[in-house]
Amino acid sequence: MATLIRLTSRPPPSSQTLKSLLIPTVRSKTTSTSTPSHRHHTNPHEFSSPSEFLGSWKSPTSPKEAETKLAHLRRDYAKQVKQLRHQYFYEMELHRAEKQRKDEAKREAVRKAKEERKAAKAAAAQTRAAERKVLEDEFRQTLVKERAEKLEYWRATEEMRVQIKSEKNKLLRQQSSMWIDEKDLEKRLVEVILDTTPL
Repeated sequence: MATLIRLTSRPPPSSQTLKSLLIPTVRSKTTSTSTPSHRHHTNPHEFSSPSEFLGSWKSPTSPKEAETKLAHLRRDYAKQVKQLRHQYFYEMELHRAEKQRKDEAKREAVRKAKEERKAAKAAAAQTRAAERKVLEDEFRQTLVKERAEKLEYWRATEEMRVQIKSEKNKLLRQQSSMWIDEKDLEKRLVEVILDTTPL
């Protein structure tokens, strides 16, 4: 109970002490939240001019005058709201047209890039087809040349074989003392067998 009595009996802090306690915390909060990016704006917002309705009301002398002034204020306010709406719609239309123009330009750029890629692919395909055709023509010419060389070699070999055979037959004819035709060969063999000469 004694501690409770002491706590409750303590006098409330004065306003000077509260100010001295609150000022450093407020200063620290204001200084900590203000960053350099907030202090230095590269593109500050342009605020519109203050409305002329602010501070324009003066106390009328009679209720009728007050009603008339209020009606004028309402009419002017409605006119200005109408003008602001027209301006807003005009700006939104300009924004929409600008966005549409940018989208069309982007689509056109994408279409041109796609056409350029397609043309580059077609040109590369034509180049590869031309190179492949040149290689095929060279390979075909090589095959034709090899076949011609093989045919020429076969003909030369055949001619050489025929020539060697004819030379061999000619040599046999020269070495034989008497050449017998094939039709008389059997008759001559019989004669040689029967006509034996004694030693």
